Amino acid sequence: MLKLYYSPGACAMASHIALEEAGADYETVRIDLKAGEQKTPEYLAINPAGVTPALVTDEGVLTENLVIMGYVAQTHPEAKLADNGSSFNFGRMQSFNGFLGASLHPAVSRALFARPPLEGEARAAALEAALAKYRLVEDALFKGPWVMGDDYTMADGYLSVFTRWGRQAGFLDPARFPTLNDHLDRMQVRPAVQRVLAAEGLSAV
Repeated sequence: MLKLYYSPGACAMASHIALEEAGADYETVRIDLKAGEQKTPEYLAINPAGVTPALVTDEGVLTENLVIMGYVAQTHPEAKLADNGSSFNFGRMQSFNGFLGASLHPAVSRALFARPPLEGEARAAALEAALAKYRLVEDALFKGPWVMGDDYTMADGYLSVFTRWGRQAGFLDPARFPTLNDHLDRMQVRPAVQRVLAAEGLSAV
């Protein structure tokens, strides 16, 4: 059985959604980031980077959402969460996921979660940088009706983590980001996403 180490509401939700959408046989272990559980010797033995997610498989441990989601899509092809029949289309999906992980995620994290919190011009600059990343997805990268086009893929679950953060923070203006807001609304009514939210003790936003 697969075992996912996650922290509620954090980016690991993307991997949690992937497993649930796939109908995978898995269990979860909650890691309390505020309590520092990601830095305990026990967890560092699983993921030396001290972050979530981490997925324990029969073959070893995988980390990073992009990798875990790709693994789930390939090991559960019947769920059709990626175009496994086309190396190019699979790579295109992973390219989008790579942008989320390497570009959008750090920009949003800096605006929302910097410690100590940013203030004044520094906060305004960080917020503008994050909004620019959201605008790139809204205006150029989103294919519609789902991220990659007609079919739901792993990229949809990953994007919803960051649009959820943006809506919670109050800066995902529906007038400026209609596509991203509509996408988040449709994500939050998917049964698999609702099960993940309930399991993580969260509500739709």
